[in-house]
Amino acid sequence: MAAARLLAVKDLYTRFHTEAGTVKAVDGISCHVDPGETLGIVGESGCGKTVTALSLMGLLPDPPGCVSSGAIHFDGREFSPQGPPERRGLRGRGAAMIFQEPMTSLNPVYTVGRQIAQVVRRHQGGGQREALGRAEEMLAMVGINNPGLRARQYPHELSGGMRQRVMIALALAAGPKLLIADEPTTALDVTIQAQILDLLQDLQERLGMAVILITHDLGVIAQMARRVLVMYAGKVMEEAPVEPLFARPLHPYTKGLLEAVPRLDMPRGHGLGTIPGTVPDPLAVPPGCPFHPRCFLADERCRTQEPPLQPVAGQRRTACWHWEKLLPGEGAA
Repeated sequence: MAAARLLAVKDLYTRFHTEAGTVKAVDGISCHVDPGETLGIVGESGCGKTVTALSLMGLLPDPPGCVSSGAIHFDGREFSPQGPPERRGLRGRGAAMIFQEPMTSLNPVYTVGRQIAQVVRRHQGGGQREALGRAEEMLAMVGINNPGLRARQYPHELSGGMRQRVMIALALAAGPKLLIADEPTTALDVTIQAQILDLLQDLQERLGMAVILITHDLGVIAQMARRVLVMYAGKVMEEAPVEPLFARPLHPYTKGLLEAVPRLDMPRGHGLGTIPGTVPDPLAVPPGCPFHPRCFLADERCRTQEPPLQPVAGQRRTACWHWEKLLPGEGAA
């Protein structure tokens, strides 16, 4: 079974060394992605979602960031997380990434066609004219009308939705097996968000690639993902297939996130749930379970002993000493 994994990550640790102290941005993440599947990563801002992706891609600013330990296996090869140059073979044809804000990710002094053409030439070779033709094909593939004209334009001449489509074309130009999409719809209005998500689903089906979708939006996770990692304070709190996780979360943090999402079947006058407290200071994460100061199930054990991410019901894992209390008939709150 393990041989079929496209990506397998074990015990990934990422640190940021600052004047105020060391931040444990990613604290022992282990996960996998199978060929063709969509893995969702969800959690509040600052939980380590984006840093996890940047660590995998070897794109962390160093200093202050560094991957202190871990193992990455991709498509049958092992890559050292500590050596970004070794992962140049992973980026492009192996894995590619779409960033949150395309306006800060695209080069403002080059046309979008030239930027895509650079990726094509780097990974597929060929001349400039051939690469520009391929760039226009990529723009057409991501649903941009009149790709010949758009290829000659600069990022500031395009709308936000078009720029995000250009970012997708740029990421797909080398034909990656894995696409990491980091909050791909954050800066877009609702209508354009839906179009981008539909586009990603369509491209995934057509190209057969796997996707890691990073978001804080559980509605997007429900629509797009097959499995979900729920992160908090640099750790995975829960991992589960989408349907059982939404039906019965087995971690109090996941339960709190789901109760904060509006539902069509919500009774009239019923307010949204909230999670008390705030995300811990990354320089002062509490001992024991990092979520215990905000948890309705916390006891002395939670305050002193960190729960491991352990296998539970079915294909699920949870890092909670009291997950059984969330099962039906077990006195869940």
